[in-house]
Amino acid sequence: MQRRVLFENVGTRQSPSVCAKVPGVMIDDVQKELVSAIGKAHDALKRELSKLRAGRAHPSLLDGIRVDYYGTVTPLGQMAHINIPEPRLITVKPWDKSAMKGVEKAIREADLGLNPQPDGDIIRVPLPPLTEERRREFVKIARKYGEECKVTIRKARHDALDMLNALEGEVSADLIDRGKKKAEETVAEGSKQVDTSVASKEKDILEV
Repeated sequence: MQRRVLFENVGTRQSPSVCAKVPGVMIDDVQKELVSAIGKAHDALKRELSKLRAGRAHPSLLDGIRVDYYGTVTPLGQMAHINIPEPRLITVKPWDKSAMKGVEKAIREADLGLNPQPDGDIIRVPLPPLTEERRREFVKIARKYGEECKVTIRKARHDALDMLNALEGEVSADLIDRGKKKAEETVAEGSKQVDTSVASKEKDILEV
């Protein structure tokens, strides 16, 4: 009797988040896991896209660079000021001058096709113009990264729906249906963000 009353209360106007736990899983937990998985997929996409050199200089081009700083692998942005004084020039000024050589080495070996040039207490990183063929190649790679991200999101969707289906018979069908609807909306929005990110990167790559 207590169990019946509990689920009747949940099925009225209360949020799915108050439903009783069933084998350690709650409907709101499923949504949180889905959001987390999509967020991680977006972060991975951002990191990959940042490695593709666009036509114009942008600080994000160096986002993936890590520097060996006194034995600690440190993100470049956490140990240097990055500036864009010209459309095709990035300047990097390490806060610790003793890190100059390490920063220069990290940029040179980052497989970005960049040639850092020390100049006093800063490092100049000129961006050579991209050929049309190279631009098209980068656009294809960006789209490939986008599709890979969507595959990850679809897998997260499949996992979320499986978890919701596992609650059948324990949680009201109405709550499960609402959970599925919310999951589909979350996935649709996540995929839309992927398209937006890739389109933005394509624009940057093709900009002369």
